[in-house]
Amino acid sequence: MSTRIDVGRARAETPGCATRAHLNNAGAALPPRPVTDAVARHLDLEARIGGYEAADAAREAVEGFYDAVAELIGAHRDEIACTENATRAWDMAFHSVPFSPGDRILTTTSEYASNAIAFLQAAQRYGVRVDVVPDDEHGQLSLDALAAELGRGGVRLVAVNHVPTHNGLVNPAAGIGRLCRQAGVLYLLDACQSVGQLAVDVEDIGCDMLSATGRKFLRGPRGTGFLYVRRRVLEDLKPPFLDLHSARWTAPDRYEMRPDARRFETWERNFAGQIGLAAAVRYASALGTDAVEERITGLAARLREELADRPGVSVLDRGERRCGIVTFTVDGHEPARIMHTLREQGVNVSSTQGSRHFEPHPGPAAVRASVHYYNTEDDLARLLHALSNLR
Repeated sequence: MSTRIDVGRARAETPGCATRAHLNNAGAALPPRPVTDAVARHLDLEARIGGYEAADAAREAVEGFYDAVAELIGAHRDEIACTENATRAWDMAFHSVPFSPGDRILTTTSEYASNAIAFLQAAQRYGVRVDVVPDDEHGQLSLDALAAELGRGGVRLVAVNHVPTHNGLVNPAAGIGRLCRQAGVLYLLDACQSVGQLAVDVEDIGCDMLSATGRKFLRGPRGTGFLYVRRRVLEDLKPPFLDLHSARWTAPDRYEMRPDARRFETWERNFAGQIGLAAAVRYASALGTDAVEERITGLAARLREELADRPGVSVLDRGERRCGIVTFTVDGHEPARIMHTLREQGVNVSSTQGSRHFEPHPGPAAVRASVHYYNTEDDLARLLHALSNLR
């Protein structure tokens, strides 16, 4: 397990670590003090001098957001947009694609429900078809099956998740990108659960669009997120909503969209949240994404081993490569009840629903424990001890 991160310092800068074993980082991670301080300072500035005036005074910090995110994922600052959350980022990207009747969308068996609903909207609105690429023997998206589907033609968009919300696997994002480039097909990657826990580089992955949130593994404020859009595809995408920030009204019957990714933004936004997310991104970058990934995956692997040795516990994770999300069941106990029982003992986990409509064999509801680099072996021990005391 990685020792390249000063875990003691990370915990000292994270007040919640003093009272809880927070293993719900795939839901919302604990923000470090530099993030909460950045948000509080701007809110205080707004209270003292006014919201518009505070935004003007903090212009350098606001603009720094684009540089910080671009550096984190290997992009250019003009390819980054600030959004309210990952869902809005993904929706703005998806609904900007100019679909035509008969176009095909390829996705995964483990797609997030909000994304699946958007696929159905597009099918009803434009007459597109949604085809689900089957899993390989490891339970992740099959690259061979994807290549075959792309070879059939008619694919307008490949839209997949990097890390599903519920089964611990990491989809082969770079392999998907290679196939999409060869076929000349747009590639939208939902990185909501991967940015902040895995090293993510858009050039290595080859995606055209990527959506992410602030509140999960990036340890940023809730209600923040970002969208990446590659320069070469930008002009082909038409955002579903425009305002006086994302476009310019040039004549009574004409407007011009911004030439950069900020055409996906709105003028009104949470500036304190944007500044806080920039602080979170810089915090992650300073630690090093490779070191973060190494520690998180190491802790998760240890937790899986410990859980698998427990009578009555079944670990449900799959995939050739696995991340910091660990899902399991305990015989005779409902996952939602386990979640509430553990929370009462100062151990935060979440529960996931078993219904996955694209999966041929949906798994059961499960407990989801998601680790971060600031977690320790003692946190894992608290979880295991609490499970031993279930009645």
